[in-house]
Formats: sequence, structure tokens, C-alpha cells
Amino acid sequence: MTTDIETSDEPTNDSTLEGLVELGTIISATKDAMTDDMVSRLSSAFSEGITLLDRLTRNEGLVHLLQELDRPENQKFLISLSNAFTAASKDIAIAPPAKGGIIGLFKLASNPGTQEGLRLVSLIGEHLSEGMRDIHHRGG
Repeated sequence: MTTDIETSDEPTNDSTLEGLVELGTIISATKDAMTDDMVSRLSSAFSEGITLLDRLTRNEGLVHLLQELDRPENQKFLISLSNAFTAASKDIAIAPPAKGGIIGLFKLASNPGTQEGLRLVSLIGEHLSEGMRDIHHRGG
């Protein structure tokens, strides 16, 4: 005759206890393997990390920026920006050095990509200026 305990499919307290003993053994082995200097550096790095995280989360402007960067259109913009950096890096690596001079500047200015880039920077500057004026008018 069997009892309910013997036929149960539920994990026993023994397996939980074995897991705790194993975890304790791992922690003990880790403690033995670490020198005092390692423990000191690790605790210092952890402390500095917590301090940095606290400062970052108290920074209202950074929190707002992170919320804006989380928007799908801004994520796509960041992907485009990082792809542009990669492509520009490759283009510069294979292009001959610029000769300089006013004629080279005019050729560069006539490039549609240059005009679009200047337009983007101009629009960002325009919106940034409006935002800063608004902040200072409100007394911020």
C-alpha cells in the first residue's frame, strides 16, 4: 500500500533544500576565491553604479530625453543616424582627401545630400531655439 506522499508528483522539500545547499556552496566557493582587494573593488564599483543610477533617475531632463527616445519614430531616427555614421565612415575611408578651396565647397553645397543634411540641422536648431526661448520666458 502506498501513501499520498509517495505517489505525489509535487517537488518535495528535499529538492528545495538541496537547491539551497547548492547555492550556499557556490556562494562559499565564490567568497573563498575572491581576495579582499577584489571584494573592495566590486563593492566600490557597485556603490558608484548605484550613485550614478540615482543621479540619472533624478535628472528630469535626461528622463524626458529617454522617454522621447523610446518613441518608435525616434528609434527609427536613431537607427538611421547610426547607419549614416557607418556609411559615412566607410565613404571617408575610400575617398581621396578633399582638395579644399571655394570650388570644392560649391561642389559639396550643390550635392542634394549636403542640402538635406543642412536642412535637418537647421530644423533641429530652429526647434531647439523655440524650446529654449519658451523655457526662459517661463522662468526656467
